Amino acid sequence: MKRKRICLMIIILAIGLWAKGGDWFPKDIPFGDAVFREVSNLRQVSDQKIYSDAAVLAEQKSGRILMNKQGNRKIYPASLTKIMTVLLAVESVSNDEKEILMNQDIFQSLAQSHASVAGFLPGERVKIKDLYYGAMLPSGAECCLRLANYLAGSEEKFALLMNQKAREIGMKHTNFVNSTGLHDPKHVSTAEDLEILLRYALKNPRFRKVFETMQYRTEPTQKHPEGLLLQSTLTDYKDQLKPTNGSFLGGKTGYTKEAGLCLASWVNIRGKRYILVTAGARGDHQTRPFHVLDAESIYQEL
Repeated sequence: MKRKRICLMIIILAIGLWAKGGDWFPKDIPFGDAVFREVSNLRQVSDQKIYSDAAVLAEQKSGRILMNKQGNRKIYPASLTKIMTVLLAVESVSNDEKEILMNQDIFQSLAQSHASVAGFLPGERVKIKDLYYGAMLPSGAECCLRLANYLAGSEEKFALLMNQKAREIGMKHTNFVNSTGLHDPKHVSTAEDLEILLRYALKNPRFRKVFETMQYRTEPTQKHPEGLLLQSTLTDYKDQLKPTNGSFLGGKTGYTKEAGLCLASWVNIRGKRYILVTAGARGDHQTRPFHVLDAESIYQEL
């Protein structure tokens, strides 16, 4: 009889916790290919169509994964790579007011790649901090190459530093071969790894300042006497990405034909901050912004 009473009390306690929404026993709930985790302080993310092949949503502070759709699937990170490039730069450079020369050979190597550029010119002397914003906001490949060459002597050697950092912070399924994210079949990552990267990078105040900036004017140079106005590739979508009960804090887009549309974004909803990484949405710069639509619909459910 005593054993039956104990069992009954355990059952009643479990029912009470379930009704309250307690997360003593976190449960992963599958919706098609996606998996949504039920947690006590969030409404359950509803079943919805996700255009992206991979998506990971996490609480920034705890790292708790709230949604995971093929987060460990191999993807091409495209320009989300530049998060690592800028992170290594801000961690390595003590004086980012220093001016460095934009060498001609950087532009020659980019001439046939159709890479996005910030607008700096050969022979221009640019402050290092302006290269951070040039790489992150308009996704300037010339900024990444110059930072890589400055910090490591070559892009190949810089990629070694990128991979070393990736291993240090727990990115177990990532391999970088360049600083820009231009397509290479060996340049791969996962949505889970990129969430780890962004969560780590946002702990750095200098990186965070760059990541949350939507528009920036560089210091005047001999080539740009009034400075160069840099705008985020998300400028046209910032209102669309703003959650109903919060604010859009920052983001980085990525695209190659092979990678599809990618997005790493950061929001504050009801005082709590979240990171979302999506990758592999079918489309391009001429189609609907499926990566933005995914972020909008997911954030609206929180």
